Amino acid sequence: MLGVIVNTVAIIAGSLIGLLVNRGIPKRFSTAIMTAIGLVIIYVGVSGALEAENLIIMILSLVLGIITGTGLRLDERLNTLGQKLEKRFAPSGEGKKKSTFAQGFVSATLLFCVGAMAIVGSINSGLLDDHSVIYAKSTIDFISAIVLTVSFGIGVMFSAFSVLIYQGLLVLLAGLLSQVLYDSALIAELTGAGSLIIVALGLNMIGVSKIKVADFLPTIVFVPVLFRLYELIF
Repeated sequence: MLGVIVNTVAIIAGSLIGLLVNRGIPKRFSTAIMTAIGLVIIYVGVSGALEAENLIIMILSLVLGIITGTGLRLDERLNTLGQKLEKRFAPSGEGKKKSTFAQGFVSATLLFCVGAMAIVGSINSGLLDDHSVIYAKSTIDFISAIVLTVSFGIGVMFSAFSVLIYQGLLVLLAGLLSQVLYDSALIAELTGAGSLIIVALGLNMIGVSKIKVADFLPTIVFVPVLFRLYELIF
């Protein structure tokens, strides 16, 4: 669990720095920064999506994922959790930043949890005691937490606990998951599908869409299932 703990602390530390930096930044600059971050996230998402090699698996995974996520109302539930945390922990009189608490929590949670580094890094950490991938991810998340907090405020910090729970479970289940997920071709498909979700998140951040990104999360579950079925059939 060492790697996961380091990742969690990195996000909290980055958020704290972001809060300190944010106090002296006017609204027009924080808005411009959020647009820049959104564009970078779109670039990262598009780059990762190109790693996928099987378009059929990607399409079916996304369709089944959004149907499942919409049925379970995942985006609504995640936002509701963010709003509850806002009421409980957000400083009173925070003004504009308080209104973005839930958005920051949801956006950061999706950004930090969706992706191959979270999966592969956690499996390596739990199975091989190799934390190198998680450490690399922690560095990226640390920087991302700083810039996200400048735009969204303290809600980003609470995504650290989502990472702790999600990646912690992956570490604990590493032995089982390695039998299913530890395949370079499958990792490429997971990266591709997960990266498209990241693209949707980036589009929301720059204000060109209002996609319920969390509803796509079951896609990550369907990718390995469809990948194995495709192998058996073809």
